Amino acid sequence: MTTETMFNDPQGRQALRLIRATIEEHCPPGVLMSEDQVNGHYGPTLLGEAEALAAAIVTTVQRLTQKPPAASIKG
Repeated sequence: MTTETMFNDPQGRQALRLIRATIEEHCPPGVLMSEDQVNGHYGPTLLGEAEALAAAIVTTVQRLTQKPPAASIKG
């Protein structure tokens, strides 16, 4: 498979759409850029979309594993 074919692979694009829909449905709001933002930031490629999806997953994991700040006792 050539590089050009990989960038225009319809099944790859479908797979990324499925992952995007899953993140949008199950992850906290705001962790995933809009498709327009992704195109502007990473470029309109499958790799750009994949980078944005990966960043959204990492952000979600970080948010879910952070310990809440300790309560302050003032007296």
